[in-house]
Amino acid sequence: MTNKPITTDSLLGQDNHLIALAGTGGLRVPQSLMDQHPVLFDKVLYPLAVILFGLIAPFLSAFIGIPLLLPLFLGVISQETATGQVIILVGSFLPLFLLIWFWLWLFERRPLKTVGMERPILRKYLRGLLLGLLMFAGAVALLALLGMVDSETTGGGFSLVSVSGALIIILGWIVQGAAEEVLTRGFILPIIGRRWGTLAGILISSLLFAFLHLLNPNVTLISIINLALFGLFAALYALYEGGLWGVFAIHSIWNWAQGNLFGFEVSGTQIPSGMIFDLMETGPDWITGGEFGPEGGLVVTIVLVISSLLILLAARRRGKILD
Repeated sequence: MTNKPITTDSLLGQDNHLIALAGTGGLRVPQSLMDQHPVLFDKVLYPLAVILFGLIAPFLSAFIGIPLLLPLFLGVISQETATGQVIILVGSFLPLFLLIWFWLWLFERRPLKTVGMERPILRKYLRGLLLGLLMFAGAVALLALLGMVDSETTGGGFSLVSVSGALIIILGWIVQGAAEEVLTRGFILPIIGRRWGTLAGILISSLLFAFLHLLNPNVTLISIINLALFGLFAALYALYEGGLWGVFAIHSIWNWAQGNLFGFEVSGTQIPSGMIFDLMETGPDWITGGEFGPEGGLVVTIVLVISSLLILLAARRRGKILD
């Protein structure tokens, strides 16, 4: 006899809500072709097309967003300002939502909300904000305990300009974080998971997420591993919640805390303004992340591994992982 609650929404099964959402539409393939080659189209060609689209969609998004970036190109607004940074993030990533909506409408006949953007919203988003902030703050605390962060560079960090700038920039991170999650955890993960298995969906979406950052400045092997680990954590969290609102918030607040709250580089990119603190790593790069930011060091590796294990433990306790 067991006290484990019975559930029909397992973490890694085909009955997971996020995976099931990918089956709510239908492929727009001529019925005669589907009748002759159902496995070829549904299980092979379509997943491969989705992966290829996932690789090129961020670049298409940035190209489509060029009109939104015109104030920067024309010199009306400097990209060094908080407003300029918001324009860069929104202009580069907002079109991703349009691209994925168009793909789902064209090929699957299902609405954008089926990527995991169903209600309720506020409770899940607020919980994600708190969790993401605690996760990155935990990494900074660990650096501080190891004596590998310099807090003497924070002079003037509490000026009204820096605080207001940081609060403005969070609008850009909200768009950027959500867009990357829609692509990887809302689009790639469920479509691949439904056809090749949930574990394959987790693996491919996590590796694709890391691959898309290969062109970032100062990228290292540890940073790529950590990006894949973040993808693993985000995939598990999205599957656990059965939607994306929580990982939207986690991803956005993680980047904001990294660059604008604590003043580190964000995935290799230096934040030019709007920093509340201005901390600096002082230890070995393989621990602290060096010029890539903490995401390039083993401190973040530890945080992501622990966070992923906690999700698996919570899923097990709620009966989402069955023996």
